[in-house]
Amino acid sequence: MAGTVEIRETFYLDGIPFKIISGAFHYFRTVPEYWRDRLEKLKALGCNTVETYIPWNLHEPEPGEYCFDGILDVERFIRTAQELGLYVIIRPSPYICAEWEFGGLPAWLLREDGMRLRVSYGPFLKHVEDYYKALMPRLIPWQNTQGGPVILMQVENEYGYYANDKSYLKEIRRLMVENGVDVPLVTSDGPYRESLNGGKLEGALPTGNFGSRTEERFGLLKEYTEGGPLMCTEFWVGWFDHWGNGGHMRGNLEESVRDLDRMLELGHVNIYMFEGGTNFGFMNGANYYDALTPDVTSYDYDGVLTEDGQITEKYRRYREVIGKYTDLPEVEFTTDIKRKAYGTLKVQAKTGLFPNLDRLSSCSESVYPQSMERLGQSYGYILYRSYLDTEENLDKIRLWEANDRANIWVEGKPVLTLYDRELLEEHEPKYPTRKGDRLDILVENMGRVNFGPRMERQRKGIDQCVQINGHMHNHWEQYPLPLDHVERVDFGLPFAEGEPSFYRFVLEAEETADTFLDFEGWGKGCVFVNGCNIGRFWEIGPQKRLYIPAPLLKKGLNEIILFETEGKAAGSIVLSDEPDIG
Repeated sequence: MAGTVEIRETFYLDGIPFKIISGAFHYFRTVPEYWRDRLEKLKALGCNTVETYIPWNLHEPEPGEYCFDGILDVERFIRTAQELGLYVIIRPSPYICAEWEFGGLPAWLLREDGMRLRVSYGPFLKHVEDYYKALMPRLIPWQNTQGGPVILMQVENEYGYYANDKSYLKEIRRLMVENGVDVPLVTSDGPYRESLNGGKLEGALPTGNFGSRTEERFGLLKEYTEGGPLMCTEFWVGWFDHWGNGGHMRGNLEESVRDLDRMLELGHVNIYMFEGGTNFGFMNGANYYDALTPDVTSYDYDGVLTEDGQITEKYRRYREVIGKYTDLPEVEFTTDIKRKAYGTLKVQAKTGLFPNLDRLSSCSESVYPQSMERLGQSYGYILYRSYLDTEENLDKIRLWEANDRANIWVEGKPVLTLYDRELLEEHEPKYPTRKGDRLDILVENMGRVNFGPRMERQRKGIDQCVQINGHMHNHWEQYPLPLDHVERVDFGLPFAEGEPSFYRFVLEAEETADTFLDFEGWGKGCVFVNGCNIGRFWEIGPQKRLYIPAPLLKKGLNEIILFETEGKAAGSIVLSDEPDIG
């Protein structure tokens, strides 16, 4: 039955005042077999609403090719929420931030020279229009106005942090409305005048994103809502981790509890994150202020639930607070979830990347190196190969317009590893070579920056040239390595110490359970479980174990493959029943 959603001095559902008590839960960061469990726990917390972003880059991996099944079945997610009596807030902005690769924008946008993001630039808006024509028909029927649980949608995301192009915001709003959105619209911005000034939009309720000083933040927000309700659309209960940050980020529980209480007294809340989940595959984002800081695989966020859905002390304390403002329901948790330590697994087979290149990639030859995007690649690694025919030695080398991390070998022997700004500098390895020696440069996309103007400069790999001994070196073989077909790896091919390599493990499981892969003793790389990329590892931490959800395992034989780039391998891994995120 169709309903009505109104914004007056508060929110109204079918004419009745409604206090939004919501939790953020990204369906694309949790396996679908666990969606119901997490939503049941959200309801038991006392929440009446769930909020989620929509990741454009996953739903349209190539222009005009759309994916809405499996972990991307957003309609199944909304239906599950409705079955549990939860309302839904959808944030379908082209840009989501979310510490997600490229802020959710598809990498293929960067194939186009001159691309401008999140402003009134015709080619960008045309891509958004095409995407919305595919996305919105899957969301529109689920609006509360058509009998579904969706009560609000967001226009853009924290736009005032990025720019102030009002014509762009109006165009996004127009595309939403013309494609059938008729529930109320909101914007969300940082709790500062500059942010709210840049991000507010006529016809959309301004809301704020913050994690502290509730009364002060709401006081400022009140100046912008024109008598409308006060809402914190992202009540930050923790924070995210980046590689090398020294330890897992944790919020102050006592302060957070007090802020939640005051927030519910004064207005409405969406808890960010209720459960953070996991940046599976190569989907972690990155920030760049003074240096590149790519995020780890875990998006635990010190959330109300842990990365793998365990109830925390924060959950218990928040439930006490929420119980002051609403009746707490009795909810039966219907999904049987357990942790298990499967123990130590030894390497069963190993092989090098270089002998497997032709099995994993198609070579593209070019006079000059080209970026991933120009070769039709979005994620993973890319190998550039050439031969030192005119150079006497490898005395100096510099990579121009390169991101993010490069390992350099001559005849399979490691010479240099360059990261971030080191890629822009000239280096003097003084490495002796012979005429015709093979030069290999493996460049890793560590996760595109998801915030700020650097987003427009996120082509990965090498986008200009390689300068050797003062001159540009030409003629390259290029091997895109998205590693989306690791089943093609031939473990019968040679292995050599010090080269990037694949390592195979076998787990024989009598039962399936959640487990955590401890990668102590390994350098850097990524892990595949039965062909599924569960994310990156890096010895610098803070994350020391990778989460493997039980639905990715099967009874009987399971294959685990580690791809390692530094030539550092321990010979075994451990599957533990406890996480270690620093």
